Amino acid sequence: MGFKSYKYAAIDIGSNAIRLLVATVNTFDNQAPVFKKTSLVRVPIRLGQDVFTTGEIGAHNLQRMIDTMHSYQLIMGVHNVEKYKAYATSAMRESSNGKQVASLIKEKTGIDIEIIDGHHEAAVIAMTDLHNFIDERKVYLYVDVGGGSTEFTLYANGESITSKSFKIGTVRLLNDMVSYALWNEAEEWIKEVTRDYDKIDVIGSGGNINNIYKSSQKSTGKPISYLYLSDYYKKLQSYTYEERIYHLNLNQDRADVIIPACRIYLSAMKWSRAKNIYVPKIGLADGIIKSIFNADHR
Repeated sequence: MGFKSYKYAAIDIGSNAIRLLVATVNTFDNQAPVFKKTSLVRVPIRLGQDVFTTGEIGAHNLQRMIDTMHSYQLIMGVHNVEKYKAYATSAMRESSNGKQVASLIKEKTGIDIEIIDGHHEAAVIAMTDLHNFIDERKVYLYVDVGGGSTEFTLYANGESITSKSFKIGTVRLLNDMVSYALWNEAEEWIKEVTRDYDKIDVIGSGGNINNIYKSSQKSTGKPISYLYLSDYYKKLQSYTYEERIYHLNLNQDRADVIIPACRIYLSAMKWSRAKNIYVPKIGLADGIIKSIFNADHR
């Protein structure tokens, strides 16, 4: 069988940004495949701002999406990508013109966008190489925070036990569009599914927690504590938006959503009684790459 190498790409069309991940998958004889990130591009098109406030994707962001997809098509060509998948999540699935936008992008750029629901999103995220990061003897609550929704998955004994998607996202929170009742529903669900376990750790994914983890200067694989995250949350709130950009070196499209993201992670930790959060820096795009490889090698 010998050595083989594959080039795949994943496009994650989120509520806060659109990402392109190009990955190389190397196989050798009957050994486990090795997944290597080759290129990651992120464009801050906040579709959620349009959709959650007006119900549709506006003309300005539509043109930006077309330009982004055209550039991603060129990047994939330069990398000799064999296969790709483009998944759109919360913003596009709730947009009244989501299907028309996907159709127009296919016509203009050739990129085929699949709009997926929260359950599919959680399932794809669960396909990531989490087993490399988790201890099968422990229990984890995986929390993937996006602009439009948050996916929660409970892992015990190395297996996914249950998952649920809630319309609690950073862009929604910025626009004050998450009801008290929905927070309560998420709290009750997390308390219910974690009730029978003594000790739980949280695994966080999403651009915001990755950014916080990087600033903590923790060595790879080490968790950050509830106390650290709580202190950081207070620090963020003590700065103005401009001060967060300048003093904390945050991108403009990160400096506002990082505060509601912190609130979601802290809430999940509090409700599950978790003292630590691990940040393996994996997400939907990684799961998409894994799903393409698995479909090719059944």
